[in-house]
Amino acid sequence: MKLGSLKGGRDGRLVVVSADLAWCASAAHIAPTLQAALDDWERVEPQLRLLDQDLAHAAIPRERFHEREAAAPLPRAFQWADGSAYVNHVALVRQARGAEMPESFWHDPLMYQGASDEMLAPRDPIPLADEAWGCDLEAEVVVVTGDVPRGVSAEDALRHVRLVGLVNDVSLRNLIPAELAKGFGFVQSKPASALSPVLVTPDELGERWRDGKLSGTLSVDLNGRPFGRADAGVDMTFGFGTLVAHVAKTRNLAAGSVIGSGTVSNRDADGGPGKPIEAGGVGYSCIAEVRTVETILEGSARTPFLKHGDGVRIWMEDETGHPIFGTIEQTVVAA
Repeated sequence: MKLGSLKGGRDGRLVVVSADLAWCASAAHIAPTLQAALDDWERVEPQLRLLDQDLAHAAIPRERFHEREAAAPLPRAFQWADGSAYVNHVALVRQARGAEMPESFWHDPLMYQGASDEMLAPRDPIPLADEAWGCDLEAEVVVVTGDVPRGVSAEDALRHVRLVGLVNDVSLRNLIPAELAKGFGFVQSKPASALSPVLVTPDELGERWRDGKLSGTLSVDLNGRPFGRADAGVDMTFGFGTLVAHVAKTRNLAAGSVIGSGTVSNRDADGGPGKPIEAGGVGYSCIAEVRTVETILEGSARTPFLKHGDGVRIWMEDETGHPIFGTIEQTVVAA
């Protein structure tokens, strides 16, 4: 089952979307918004699935689903916590600046809590007031949870995963060092992120979803050219069960919490830093990583961060070549 939100009101209007993303049907008579559905999931989910079946058989009124008209599935989320499950990415960044990689990073996830009062729609522009801030894309996988009890185990945490999707976790790289130097985390360097047009129930993903990991090529294009083709199921040190349990160690999580994987990152076949696509590699899911590799191999970074007018596309295809979650497609604009 695929769920999305059309623009309307601060929290959008919930729709069930067909498997091919061509059609949608209003779910307003079941739940007005996705957050309302998540709040009452045990009662609402069976009704949504019946609506999904009726939509598949064209047995109910339907309308074309246009991704450009979609809001973020959760325009406002109660929580946005982003991990760094691909430790290869962390190791490369630390290596580039000559910092030692703590052993704990391999068994204790890194995570930050971001702002979720505004989640960008998949076609919304990326507002950037100053190009000197070092704007970067970050292509990631996310899950949305139901209510999660405090102290849940990693195994049981997966039972609370309701939906899976993609996110562009925008970062302002040149603001990060000064913020981290204060010893108190990100704020200004982490602006609003953009969610994929639809979120998908885990059962819809079949064998792609296993042990809390999503397998498949996460495609990233930058200014119309292939930039990243990493497999989200490869080199993921921590599955989503571990990430959700990490957030919930000392507190309950409210339904509608969004948990991110961190930047998807694959090692090269020889175990070294990943290579660009044009060099036979799978590329990168953020600009910072290619700059890191350039620094390691060449002594300095040469790939620029995003500028006004740059375009970013992020998607994941199914076996037939169609996007599973729709496409995040954004242009950087002067704010």
